[in-house]
Amino acid sequence: MADRKRILVADDDPDLLDLLKMDLSYQGYEVFGAANGKDALQIGLAEKLDLVLLDVMMPYIDGYHVAYELTNKLGAKAPRIVIMTSRDTTREKGVALMSGAEEVVQKPFEMAALHAKLAEILAKTK
Repeated sequence: MADRKRILVADDDPDLLDLLKMDLSYQGYEVFGAANGKDALQIGLAEKLDLVLLDVMMPYIDGYHVAYELTNKLGAKAPRIVIMTSRDTTREKGVALMSGAEEVVQKPFEMAALHAKLAEILAKTK
């Protein structure tokens, strides 16, 4: 499928990472996975992605820095970025937006709500 959206999921929780990769693949996305910020940044720069779903707290490089690097290095070609956090999203949203993220998702989340949010973001034109 030529129109299959490509998503990178980055989270240091192996169970959540596997769940998201499997679930989003089942939803029809081509999914890449990274267990830390360093790998997420490397994949994000190497692959042409439509969206990056980033955990905030990850080893090596946190999600905010990954988002910042992707948006600054890729410019208009940067993927859309969604930050996942268990922290208070009202406090985190400002930092997330400054880093280049488009949205913040509160953990834990319901998968149906995440599906709807990702579809909404991917449907927007840049």
